[in-house]
Amino acid sequence: MLISKENRKAIYSALFKDGALCAPKDYNAPKHPEIEVPNLEVIKAMQSLTSKGLVKTQFSWQWYYYTLTDEGIDYLREYLHLPSEIVPATMKKTARPASSAPRRNFGGDREGRAPRGDRDNYRRKEGASGDFKPEFRGGLGRAQRE
Repeated sequence: MLISKENRKAIYSALFKDGALCAPKDYNAPKHPEIEVPNLEVIKAMQSLTSKGLVKTQFSWQWYYYTLTDEGIDYLREYLHLPSEIVPATMKKTARPASSAPRRNFGGDREGRAPRGDRDNYRRKEGASGDFKPEFRGGLGRAQRE
């Protein structure tokens, strides 16, 4: 399928920015929900990248989900003329803010888990009585009527 250069660049830019892209399986949609290009062009451009091994495709509930591979990141960086410092959002590490509040320990171990001895509190201590003898009467769950 022929895709104009500006549409292809818009698709590749959106894919590289997030590291992932999704598209509904609607070939007649006039435009993609997030990108100002026809949805069919998005699907076919991603299909082309998938065949080259640059994108991994997952299909679920009438939606295509595309994720970049490492080779795809290199290819798009070269295609879009981007420096190596720019990475997709899926590759960025999120810095967790240091919590100033001390962690509470409610009788568990250092990770805050409950002590293992508490598991026995909900288990039944007594078993079935010694004279308990289960009996199968047949009928596959239906009571036999006489």
